[in-house]
Amino acid sequence: MVLSEIWIYPVKSLGGIRLNASEVEEKGLKFDRRWMIVDEDGVFLTQRVFSKMALLDISLLENGLVISSRFEPGNEVFVPYTPVSGANIEVKVWDDIVQAVTVSDEADAWLSKQLDKNVRIVMMPESTRRPADPRYALHGEAVSFADGFPFLLISQGSLDDLNSRLPEAIEMRRFRPNFVVTGTGPFSEDAWKSIRIGSLSFDVVKPCARCVLTTIDPKTGEKGAEPLKTLASFRRVNNKILFGQNLVGRGTGTVCEGDEITLV
Repeated sequence: MVLSEIWIYPVKSLGGIRLNASEVEEKGLKFDRRWMIVDEDGVFLTQRVFSKMALLDISLLENGLVISSRFEPGNEVFVPYTPVSGANIEVKVWDDIVQAVTVSDEADAWLSKQLDKNVRIVMMPESTRRPADPRYALHGEAVSFADGFPFLLISQGSLDDLNSRLPEAIEMRRFRPNFVVTGTGPFSEDAWKSIRIGSLSFDVVKPCARCVLTTIDPKTGEKGAEPLKTLASFRRVNNKILFGQNLVGRGTGTVCEGDEITLV
């Protein structure tokens, strides 16, 4: 079994970036969902409501992010790693209220124009600790602005099985994983408890329940019925539709595409 793809999503619910290697931190991969867009009340925004977020792409520079509009060349904004505005505010992501830092008035104005709503982009400082769900986290692990856990893993075999049932095949990025694994059968990851990716250990703590975000085409931002309609026919457990596995890490280090994956 091999780690075939590594993905990060620096700004929650915006475009992803595929990497050849990434640093593993307690809260997730470096830069993964360390930024988030919030409304005037500090509540997080996602593609579930604002599907146009799917059309905003991210690139990493040495000193910050660039957010760009996919179908408008040159329409972009710079988001510095070191906040310029730097005001401390409380933000809400699902049921959690945590401390965040505003980043840039310029970026706020640009994003507000793109989304037709007054929004701000915030960053999670290192000092903020957002616990992962204590019902599943093993050692009080923390998480970034991701939905619930630091890492999400899906096997290519699972996607291949799903695509064999769909009227039209979809890409893995529809499910926004961090780790994609090749060399397994479909849904083999359901039975895993602990794994090693290269030299680093991870615990598999909870299946990932999927939502309507998976029905948004990441290329066009258009919504449809699939893949949830088909997944519901064979992956529904306790009224939740499961695809992929949430992980927590046991240490820090680096993972690379091509790393061997072993069961512990």
